[in-house]
Amino acid sequence: MADRDKMRKRGPTLGERVDQAPDAPGVYLWKDASGNTLYVGKAKSLRKRMRQYLLGQDDREKVPLMMESVASFDYFVTDTEVESLILEKSLIRQLAPPFNVAYRDDKSYPFIAVTTGDVFPAIKFTREKHRADVRYFGPYTDAKAARATIEAVRKVYPICSAQCVEWKRVRDGGGRATGKACFDFHVGRGPGPCVGAVTQERYAENVRKVLGFLGGRHSGVAEELGARMHEASQALDFERAARFRNRLEAVRTIVERQKVMSSKAVDADVIGIFREETVAGVHVFVVREGRVLIGNEFVLDKGLDVPMSELVAGFLLRYYDEASHVPREVLVQELPDDATAIEEWLSGCRGARAHLRVPQRGEKRRWVEMAQSNARHTLMRFKVRTRYDDERLNAALLQLESALALLSAPLRIEAFDISTIHGRYSVGSMVVFERGRSNKKDYRRFRVRMQTPESNDVAMMAEVLRRRFAVERVADGRFGSLPDLVIVDGGKPQLSSAVKAMAEVGVKDVAVVALAKREEELFVPGFGEPVVLPGGSASLYLVKRIRDEAHRFAIEYHRELRGKAMKASALDDIPGVGPKRKKALLKAFGSVRRLSEASAEEIAELQGIPKEVADEIAAVMRTWRQEEDSRT
Repeated sequence: MADRDKMRKRGPTLGERVDQAPDAPGVYLWKDASGNTLYVGKAKSLRKRMRQYLLGQDDREKVPLMMESVASFDYFVTDTEVESLILEKSLIRQLAPPFNVAYRDDKSYPFIAVTTGDVFPAIKFTREKHRADVRYFGPYTDAKAARATIEAVRKVYPICSAQCVEWKRVRDGGGRATGKACFDFHVGRGPGPCVGAVTQERYAENVRKVLGFLGGRHSGVAEELGARMHEASQALDFERAARFRNRLEAVRTIVERQKVMSSKAVDADVIGIFREETVAGVHVFVVREGRVLIGNEFVLDKGLDVPMSELVAGFLLRYYDEASHVPREVLVQELPDDATAIEEWLSGCRGARAHLRVPQRGEKRRWVEMAQSNARHTLMRFKVRTRYDDERLNAALLQLESALALLSAPLRIEAFDISTIHGRYSVGSMVVFERGRSNKKDYRRFRVRMQTPESNDVAMMAEVLRRRFAVERVADGRFGSLPDLVIVDGGKPQLSSAVKAMAEVGVKDVAVVALAKREEELFVPGFGEPVVLPGGSASLYLVKRIRDEAHRFAIEYHRELRGKAMKASALDDIPGVGPKRKKALLKAFGSVRRLSEASAEEIAELQGIPKEVADEIAAVMRTWRQEEDSRT
């Protein structure tokens, strides 16, 4: 009876509630125990998608960490995928969930705006984008570039500035002239509605041209201004001709400053992303009529911890929710999972068909690669400006200190790995990281001395550690100081062997852990269970990077030794092949690999190689090639 009462009080589990979710498209919100939204996602089937989280079928690194905090969820059903996309975008902007892709610096970006709802529209620099009677261009990530563009546009087509006091009086007076000329009118940069010097129709024509110019339609502008300058000079109106000449020079300056991307009049946005652990740089080339109008750069708060497709999707939703224009083509390096829905949404924003594409070759592929290269520099500048690496590495070392119960942060870490093939050409590597950064001058490599018919990583690791921590090497300044932490590749057997080997040579006060490759588990002496660092944490990325570097360094040395051994001994055991014939064979064929691909007849064509010796060489080398191919 008591058990039944407890069951009634307990209520349905998270999994049971997910099972009741509809098999329909919509948006889901994972929440923590306090009701805060952790993540907003969309799905074709809410039930199936949310089950993937609970069953561990989502392999994104952030998911296990997030699900540890999930206590409840909400969902909204929609009729179509595009509706769910729009709702997802709106909820992400409203709730700013920590596990969704967002701008690292979530500031407002500047726009150029033309107040088209006014009798005499004016141009201005603004960070707002919400009025229906204003036409916006941007966003610009460089405020100086936006202001410079406004100045350049006003030189080409005189238009009022929204900052002008006299223009504000004209606006507030319903378009009536104030009778007082503003400064811009005196210097030829304002058309003069303040003194009635321009009709609404003529001013509207100027505004139309300004809107086209800001939209990237520059073709024909220089020809028009040149023709009007010529007409004015023919009419002996040299002052008016000089004004057109100055505008023509301004147009040429703008066009020359823009990088030519294509000889064709292509309109496209080219998006490149470069990512590191938990941060990514984005560069957007805005290409209009084959020229780059602007290059915008952003930094995202997710990187290698989410798939590239998710980064692309998150950025597209955020960027085009703010952007003033969607071009005919949006070029990316990888399509998002929901590319069809996003493409349909972009087409709706544009009012005409928009295409989301990954170019595979040619001119447009080079544009994407150039955008990726610029994204890399975007991220580098951000990291230098914010000291991102220093802060993240400090956090990683402090996390390791806590997770491994160390006496202090491990400022010097040495990691060891073994590389061998069935006990042959066995080597050990030692890599050193100081304050979280690799110190390559202290790297060391060991050629394993023990001979075994099969590989014995445990014994080999013990030999390498005994040699590294031998008294004479500890005293040798070339090996650097003793580490604060030793990481060996492997599990419990490697850990036990490492601790024992170091104790044998008198090193007992250095912390030792073993890192298992498959589950990224850290085995620590005295701990009953392995330590699992949180997915996406700075400490996990650091130990993985150290482990991978030790592995790379070991394999590099192993390949070097194996290659030398192959060249030296592949021909030594063949009867009838002495030093002279060996030299002649390698000279004729260029390498052992090419010799192994030659037929007995081709080998016999060499002077001084009898047919029976050629047959033996071909047979032995064929066997050698088969063994090598099976190892790679």
